[in-house]
Amino acid sequence: MREIVRPVTAALGVACLAIAVTAASNSGAFAQAKQQMAPAPAQAAPPAQDQAPPIKQIALTDKQVEGAIAAAKEMDPITAKLSQDAKPDPKIVAQLEAIAKKNGFASYDEYNNVVDNISLVLGGFDPQTKKYVGPEAVVKAQIAQVQADKKMSAKDKKDALADLNEALKSPPPAVENKGNIDLVTKSYDKLMEEFGGSDDN
Repeated sequence: MREIVRPVTAALGVACLAIAVTAASNSGAFAQAKQQMAPAPAQAAPPAQDQAPPIKQIALTDKQVEGAIAAAKEMDPITAKLSQDAKPDPKIVAQLEAIAKKNGFASYDEYNNVVDNISLVLGGFDPQTKKYVGPEAVVKAQIAQVQADKKMSAKDKKDALADLNEALKSPPPAVENKGNIDLVTKSYDKLMEEFGGSDDN
């Protein structure tokens, strides 16, 4: 299972908690696959290494959500084999493009944009109630969980809290298309299974 989250909330994975907060840093394999497909940005100064480009927010459809789930199931075995610093392999790029198109996307880039929008919404869900509460509330709940964790070593706790507090300072953008929250809520369990990560990541 792949965890799709950007740098803003990637720190939450460090806390080894059950939920994956998004808006996002991608896991190595998926990030590498995305980098293979992404055109070079036309800007004077490159973004900081940890900084992902801003999400192009779109209004999701049921078809896109279903297509993303189906495509991810096929892409995961391919992207899981990629290493972060491997050179883009045209054969793998072609495979990912074909899977995206087979599942209703115009391209792999469109698939990634849909996944980014799904992930942005998932990052604001309370995993206990499965209700959207917003990413800030999720991070604060995780901080409380880490602080209360008696099994975590002092060093791990300090590192996790530092990462979580950093995530609070750099919140993901607000969800512009509120209808996306309803769509993600309908498919929450399936989406978390594909994109939410797990405790053993």
